[in-house]
Amino acid sequence: MDVLDLSRWQFGITTVYHFLFVPLTIGLSLIVAGMQTAWYRTENPAYLRMTRFWGKLFLINFAMGVVTGIVQEFQFGMNWSAYSRFVGDVFGAPLAMEGLIAFFMESTFLGLWIFGWDKLPRKIHLATIWLASIGTAISAYFILAANSWMQHPVGYRLNPVSGRAELTDIWAVLTNSTTLATFPHVIFGAFVTAGAFVAGVSAWQLARKRDVALFRTSGRVAMVVSLVAAVGVALSGHWQAQIMTEQQPMKMAAAEALWEDEMSAGFSLFAIGDVENGRNSVNLQVPNGLSLLATNSLDGEVEGINDVQARYQAQYGPGDYRPVIGLAYWSFRLMIGFGALAGLLALAGLWLTRRGRLPESRWFTRIAVLGIALPFLANSLGWIFTEMGRQPWTVFGIMRTAAAVSPGADVAEVALTLVGFTLVYAALAAVEVRLLLKFIRMGPDPESAPAEPIPALSY
Repeated sequence: MDVLDLSRWQFGITTVYHFLFVPLTIGLSLIVAGMQTAWYRTENPAYLRMTRFWGKLFLINFAMGVVTGIVQEFQFGMNWSAYSRFVGDVFGAPLAMEGLIAFFMESTFLGLWIFGWDKLPRKIHLATIWLASIGTAISAYFILAANSWMQHPVGYRLNPVSGRAELTDIWAVLTNSTTLATFPHVIFGAFVTAGAFVAGVSAWQLARKRDVALFRTSGRVAMVVSLVAAVGVALSGHWQAQIMTEQQPMKMAAAEALWEDEMSAGFSLFAIGDVENGRNSVNLQVPNGLSLLATNSLDGEVEGINDVQARYQAQYGPGDYRPVIGLAYWSFRLMIGFGALAGLLALAGLWLTRRGRLPESRWFTRIAVLGIALPFLANSLGWIFTEMGRQPWTVFGIMRTAAAVSPGADVAEVALTLVGFTLVYAALAAVEVRLLLKFIRMGPDPESAPAEPIPALSY
């Protein structure tokens, strides 16, 4: 491997790992805020115990997300300095706004929430968790705006003297059509993730007959959140697919292993491709499915890989503008499959717990616990598809990935940091899992427990 390959592996590993925490943080913050609101309105102590129990798990995940997210910023300077120099004026603006506005907001109000129990008025204390939750969503928006600019650059000009991209319209960057389509998709995915996590933990507690009424309530709330959010993921994903077809036709063609322009294109269920010759040996399809997904028309035209490749060569010069077809194809399919299974699992759980019932067989508990992984897999595969499907571009149509790597980096340095980050992240994963399991096993605080800071600190 050369520096480019190692740098891409490092960024991919650290980014996917970091994003394991992001959706759970966003989704859990809203669920915890909802539970505290229910306690504020009803004064039912069960809702307070739920708030504090799930709040502890939320804080553990939030802290780990902050630690792993810091590395993302450093990597732009370490391994991608050519990219940073070229687009820093544009790409840095939404990231700076995320740090100065969103992260400051969420961390400040989260601190007030942690240490404000029995110190702030109840209404003010409730407002702090809602403001922290809103801050996590705003943070996601700014980061997605930066990423969406890489997918569909707008609001900039190229300076021929400095050779850099310069920001001309921050509003265009923040209202990028790609951002507007991606943001709801990511947020709904976060709610599916948090819902599956809460439902799985609740099912595990119910199987042990611990706080049955409490965990039945939290489990059903979580399954409703997951089911509604799964529908939102599907609808927003449909919108995002149409935007992608318009802006990055090669990515959509690779996602479907569609080699030639086609009217009334079918949605591929299973394909075996011959990449070298640009065709499929086997392709099982849903008739007209892709045209409907991409164009909202059963007979709409969708561009194929070979045709887009020829057009890009004429537009951008000689080169291979195809991503790794097999990776794009299967990551897209598995993303959809895992997300759909998470929604179906939530629907099954709601059916089994209807009218005060509890699941009688252990198979549902096992599946619910294993189902925690489904949205995490879907989220990770979605990001892998999004970023790998854009290749060979770092900034679509402007800068290729090969030109973005740091010119001064060497193989030994990048390999050392790659191994180092991977080992550190593995250790952090062990810490995260151990802490989560510890507090899950401990269960909620007793009803008579005082409202101490979460987590309680001793000096």
